[in-house]
Amino acid sequence: MDSILVTGNGPLNGQIPIAGAKNACLTLMPATLLSEEPLTLTNAPRLSDIKTMTALLQSLGAEVSSLQDGQVIAMSSHNLTSQTADYDIVRKMRASNLVLGPLLARFGQAVVSLPGGCAIGARPMDLHMEGLEALGAEIELKDGYLHARAPGGLKGAVHEMRFASVGATENIVMAATLAKGTTVLKNAAREPEIVDLVECLRKMGAQISGEGSSTIEIHGVDRLHGATHQVVTDRIELGTYMLAPAICGGEVELLGGRMSLVDSFAAKLDAAGVSVTETQNGLKVARKNGRVQAVDVVTEPFPGFPTDLQAQMMALMCTAEGVSVLEERIFENRFMHAPELVRMGANIEVHGGTATVTGVETLKGARVMATDLRASVSLILAGLAAEGETTVSRVYHLDRGYEHVVRKLEGVGAKIERIKGE
Repeated sequence: MDSILVTGNGPLNGQIPIAGAKNACLTLMPATLLSEEPLTLTNAPRLSDIKTMTALLQSLGAEVSSLQDGQVIAMSSHNLTSQTADYDIVRKMRASNLVLGPLLARFGQAVVSLPGGCAIGARPMDLHMEGLEALGAEIELKDGYLHARAPGGLKGAVHEMRFASVGATENIVMAATLAKGTTVLKNAAREPEIVDLVECLRKMGAQISGEGSSTIEIHGVDRLHGATHQVVTDRIELGTYMLAPAICGGEVELLGGRMSLVDSFAAKLDAAGVSVTETQNGLKVARKNGRVQAVDVVTEPFPGFPTDLQAQMMALMCTAEGVSVLEERIFENRFMHAPELVRMGANIEVHGGTATVTGVETLKGARVMATDLRASVSLILAGLAAEGETTVSRVYHLDRGYEHVVRKLEGVGAKIERIKGE
């Protein structure tokens, strides 16, 4: 099994290109199931999760081709052969559940295994089911699979979600594009990935308004056509690499970055003593002066502080001056990286959904283990600032969400290498 060796090497300087958003691309790919005509995505990230979604779509009979070194994905669902998403593929990735709404909308039936992914909490399917049932679907859980039917087709409805779930919003919006009548989805998630999905669906002929707000209105149409769409910049990769110069010092420009994608996160960095400025090509990040200051963080749905940047922010707070409190309100099991950071000399106390971090002068290199996708990169960031060598094992998690992480960090002066396992 591969590992990553990181050696603390001082300030970082240069440029890092930011890829297309993993979470956006994984949502856009199932949209091909809504139409017989081709859907082409550009600026696609080159990640193992994208390969998993490709395999899932192909198992349904879709044609999926990776072009231009993986940055273009060409898809066609004109000749699907199945409406069943098998456990063997779905178990690998949470986003696999996003085929449920499109299959149900287009074919009136779908059988989808309960999904897998990172072990960061229950993340149940009940919000997805409630929304689709509001549109007239009949859904039964049997032998670990959701069996969904809409014999007379889906019908528009007014539905208010109990929680602003990103995945449920995406599933319901896709399903509603082909429903009869108008659907009004209240307490919808507002993430940029949803805005990106709606922009793509609109190019395909969908009639949708209100994306980016808590109420989305969808007027169902008879059919959708093909389109070409550019995947939005990955705000989580952007935020992750913004932390690299914050932790190590130096100045790094993130190419393709946009402040609108990371407003709340950038505000926290500013409060901690890290400068974030817009440039013609992206965002430039540097410490203002000396050691960063401790700040408190509460994870919230967009536009609040992203849960997917909590682990990385904790790595920064480990060497900040003062005491910070990080409260996790999205997932109930997302502090598994804390004991690994403690192995590196961090002072962290976890009580339920709250972690209290007392900053230390320096971290020490150690052998640590990645527990999930974002935890893996938080340990790499910590290793960049630590004295000596840090070895991060189980980095297969990393491949799910970050392309060419070693190359990108090497490009700004980090001392980092991937060690091939046996």
